[in-house]
Amino acid sequence: MSGSPPPPGGFVRRVGLFQATAINMSQMCGIGPFVTIPLMVAAFGGPQAVVGFVAGAVLALCDGLVWAELGASMPGSGGSYVYLRQAFRYRTGRLMPFLFVWTAMLFIPLIMSTGVVGFVQYLGYLAPGLGRTAGDLIGLGVIALVVILLWRGIEHIARITAVMWAVMIASVLLVIAAAATDFSPHMAFTYPAGAFNVLSGHYWPGFAAGLTIGIYDYLGYNTTAYMGAEIKDPGRTLPRSIVFSILGIMAIYLLLQIGTLGVVDWHRMTDPRDIASSSVASAVLEETWGRGAADAVTVLILVTAFASVFAGLLGGSRVPCDAARDRVFFRPYAKLHPKHRFPVFGLATMGAITAVGFLIGRHTDLATLIQLLTTVMVIVQALAQIVALTVLRRRRPDLPRPYRMWLYPLPSVVAFAGWCVIYGYADDNSPGRRPVEWSLAWLALGCVAFLVWARREKVWPFGPKETGGGSGDDVGEDRNALEVG
Repeated sequence: MSGSPPPPGGFVRRVGLFQATAINMSQMCGIGPFVTIPLMVAAFGGPQAVVGFVAGAVLALCDGLVWAELGASMPGSGGSYVYLRQAFRYRTGRLMPFLFVWTAMLFIPLIMSTGVVGFVQYLGYLAPGLGRTAGDLIGLGVIALVVILLWRGIEHIARITAVMWAVMIASVLLVIAAAATDFSPHMAFTYPAGAFNVLSGHYWPGFAAGLTIGIYDYLGYNTTAYMGAEIKDPGRTLPRSIVFSILGIMAIYLLLQIGTLGVVDWHRMTDPRDIASSSVASAVLEETWGRGAADAVTVLILVTAFASVFAGLLGGSRVPCDAARDRVFFRPYAKLHPKHRFPVFGLATMGAITAVGFLIGRHTDLATLIQLLTTVMVIVQALAQIVALTVLRRRRPDLPRPYRMWLYPLPSVVAFAGWCVIYGYADDNSPGRRPVEWSLAWLALGCVAFLVWARREKVWPFGPKETGGGSGDDVGEDRNALEVG
């Protein structure tokens, strides 16, 4: 857990800084900004929507510094569940890491499902007559193809991801370049009356909706933390991959957002009958370089969407596997493929849930799906993990920390406040959908599942409370005991 080689038969450290950053950026960018720019404009009611991307970047960077310190200190696969176990084991045993894995089994596939929804949206630009049933079948086929490609060794996947990252960068840069050739400052920087009136009753709900969309677009900066056991020199590589990917994507998003608003009238983005509301990047290319260029770049955007789903399921599938290997989740998820050493049940389960989430998004709307996945992840991952950082600093001052958070605790405070704003306004921004209530219901069901699992495993509250030294050695022992495949 402190960066030593994994046990025989376990994961192999083969992912370097470039590949780690590429994995994060592929997951962060993906189809996100191409489908959420219209949603952001609708949330703010004008081109001042750029505020949402800036706010999302600030929250992502502050929260990313939390991940950077924890990931560098405890670079095991699984990310949050490792950190939560070490921080909260003394009072609640394995409850918090179990609940994290439980919620991750839902919110990670939901994030991937939004990418597939976006894929089908942009495919509709190339095939305007694409019906709902055909779109559903194509989306399910994309998910199946991702799972098939991930059914192999990590060294092959890292090379595939690097290629997809290059395609992602190319597609984004082409849209930015196209926007720059016909950019209108008047369109981009002419705001409606009262656009920045923070005393208005409509500003803060719109800001919260924009912040939710913004942080959704940045999600993925922590993907390599889920793969800590496969990262070379994790004490240095993990923090750098997180910070580099956030700063790089922030620059890309701002150029993309401002450039788009300078080419396409923002009113078109709020009209569901206009192609700019579903395929805004294609609309930019069509306005500037013509239909042929728009078709070509749309193909690249489809590859980008595919890459984001690919990278997300790559990292996310490791979460339940390593948790089970550490005796923090159901044991069948500990199984690795006997030849290629990837998590069989984790990948299969998350692929299936991604398919269900895709169908939900297709038959409701993308904004609702984003609100649901963010509320599900707030309590157990975002807020609890920020608390875990402080707890570990006080309880484990001896823990090796190759990286320590800059300006501690200010980034933690800003991140905590940002996540609270997102959660507090979730129901208001999804009338009738009740994402907060659904997230609490899923959490309650997770508590029931934990009691069933804890009774079978004979751990707290049905066994002795864990009061070990917390060095992480016991985690490695659990993993050796469950080594399979």
